[in-house]
Amino acid sequence: MADDKTGAIAATAVVDEDQPTPLAPDMPPEIGSPLARFKGQAPEAPAWFHEAVAKRPERTLVPVDGANIELLVWGKLGAPGLILVHGNSAHADWWSFIAPFLADNYRVAAMSLSGMGGSDWRDSYSFETFATEIHECAKAAGLYEAPVPPIYAGHSFGGAQVFYSAAHHPERMRACLLVDTGFGGPPSPEEIARWEAEERAAGRTPMRFGGPRMRGAENKVYPTLEKALTRFRFMPPQVPGNLYIADFIARRSLKPAPMSDGSGQGWTWRFDPGLWTKLDRTGMTAIDGSAVAVPMAHIYGDRSEIIKRHGLGSGRGDQIPSTVPRIIIPDSEHHIMVDQPLALVAAMRTILAVWPA
Repeated sequence: MADDKTGAIAATAVVDEDQPTPLAPDMPPEIGSPLARFKGQAPEAPAWFHEAVAKRPERTLVPVDGANIELLVWGKLGAPGLILVHGNSAHADWWSFIAPFLADNYRVAAMSLSGMGGSDWRDSYSFETFATEIHECAKAAGLYEAPVPPIYAGHSFGGAQVFYSAAHHPERMRACLLVDTGFGGPPSPEEIARWEAEERAAGRTPMRFGGPRMRGAENKVYPTLEKALTRFRFMPPQVPGNLYIADFIARRSLKPAPMSDGSGQGWTWRFDPGLWTKLDRTGMTAIDGSAVAVPMAHIYGDRSEIIKRHGLGSGRGDQIPSTVPRIIIPDSEHHIMVDQPLALVAAMRTILAVWPA
């Protein structure tokens, strides 16, 4: 995930269900601008990474309720299906160096939720809309042509969407795999009232669903790719475990855009800056994880800030039953595929080999 400061808009971080909260202003450069030292050049990467991303997926756009949704697919048609869902403000290519390791045994799909990656933006977003997008992409990828239904897997915010689908549409999947996922639930009436008051005080019309304004009305356009890359950072804030992966993700988080002053072409982020404000989160109200009918498992990092918050008595994350199998990845924060990509591959391969029974 990327973030930046524009004018008086404070930088933000994502906690629990990727909900934005203020970042410290004195963030060290290895967290706040981890790619700056490379001056626009790609860091050196190991052979395994080059070999993985060289296995290019089939790329298509799937129309879903008036929006085109980005879909990437690896593996043989007819093999058991696995669909991968990214976190907030991220995109399908967060899985492009993970999916090839799973494609020998699975037909693997990765998709960009609307408002993110190469998918279209919407006037409003909801968990049910995201569930429809995941299902339609799974169908378009041919995942239902296997003898068994596909497994849904999601990281962070994507895990929340997978969890919602498991609760409301269990017939669509064989199992639900969460990767470092926490839940924030819908905002309280008091929070909505405060956000609406803040919007009116700023001379803006409050959005329909309320929510903290993460950034300005538009993403900033940077004059060069190098400058844009220096603004890339992770949320929750962390030192990236592997900078070559951070660079790969960052480049695919950007798109060309005209400079506001008409001076030429620049670069800007691909995600909808108003997504969180336009997101109806009421769909997560009162989901009892113990009542979810499909098998569920959870992989998370041992240093994940999101998981730490669950352990500090915040009350969040309680929707995941204590009986759910858990795999803890050592020396990893929230973004496991950045910190420990091969350990994540090994964990996913291991659990998929024996689960669901």
